[in-house]
Amino acid sequence: MLYRNFGKTGEKVSALGFGCMRFQVEDNKQEKIIEDLAVEQLRYAIDNGVNYIDTAYPYHSGMSEILVGKALKDGYREKVYLATKSPSWLIKNREDLDKYLDEQLKKLDTDHIDFYLLHALKKEYWDNYLENDVFDFIKKAKESGKIKYIGFSFHDEYKVFEEIINSYEWDFCQIQYNFMDQDYQAGKKGLKLAASKNIGVVIMEPLRGGSLTGNVPEDIKEIWDKSTVKRTPAEWALKFLWNHPEISVVLSGMNMWEHIKENIKTASETLPESLTEYEKNLIEEVRKAYTKKIKVNCTACQYCMPCPAGVNIPLNFSVYNNYGVYGNKERIINQYKEMTLGKKSAEFCIECGKCESVCPQHIEIRSKLKEIVNLVKG
Repeated sequence: MLYRNFGKTGEKVSALGFGCMRFQVEDNKQEKIIEDLAVEQLRYAIDNGVNYIDTAYPYHSGMSEILVGKALKDGYREKVYLATKSPSWLIKNREDLDKYLDEQLKKLDTDHIDFYLLHALKKEYWDNYLENDVFDFIKKAKESGKIKYIGFSFHDEYKVFEEIINSYEWDFCQIQYNFMDQDYQAGKKGLKLAASKNIGVVIMEPLRGGSLTGNVPEDIKEIWDKSTVKRTPAEWALKFLWNHPEISVVLSGMNMWEHIKENIKTASETLPESLTEYEKNLIEEVRKAYTKKIKVNCTACQYCMPCPAGVNIPLNFSVYNNYGVYGNKERIINQYKEMTLGKKSAEFCIECGKCESVCPQHIEIRSKLKEIVNLVKG
């Protein structure tokens, strides 16, 4: 495993971090993590050099932190840096900041969090934190030893990112970045700004929720296959990120053995600025080809769920994007019928707007759901 400097902290973190939001589950229920498998996979990654473990309060309907706490027993806690996040949307007063941190420490069965983040910051959440004396919380949590380093994860426009990062001496930040999302949210400008301040940068959604690696269309495969060096789409996407010297850690929500092993291998052999000009141009060609196909900029993060009307929003968008990428209308109609039987299809949307208020990608969800209905019914 290769390790990188984590900004001003002086810590050395593995280039690959284990994101704990996509463990395998039973009965398609997020809270029913297949515990033995998840623990085995986490420990395998740690045994093979991964030392950055990332979880959060809402992951797996609140069960991820508990699972991680169990996985880090038997000496594994001492081998890693543990990251989790304050539930920004639940903070109503100054006391809540302490309450949730203490709850998380208990769930994780640890006396401190190495890297603590204010979760999914957008303008609304940030203003609320300021109103509830977040800097006092940070100061006291650090002094008490409950948290070692403080950062934030981000989901808003660049100008908001600039406001937040300039407001405090942050140790690190976490942004969405991949070869498709270079000018989205914080984007490359945010990456460069953080690096200029010697702030560690963690990358989330490196594969756009798997959309850059699953069922790759033929024309995209043809572009990848032009390279004399043969790599999987995941390798290309991760190498694009690790080519950036400004990036400290790339998180991957791994849950399949072959993905874990491949990602560890790629992380162990990819140095900053190691891609050739030809390889960078090839990635750019793929980016342009994908841009023409995607219908909805959804990463299946599940923040919009559960829907009050029962609509499975990420699944609807996944089906819609599959249509955009593959152009198989018959398939989307069949998939839509299956969702309708379970009352999870787009037509059951009641247009309450709750989903849009929490969507990190700021998708006009109601409008996009109507597009799906019109496509299927048209």
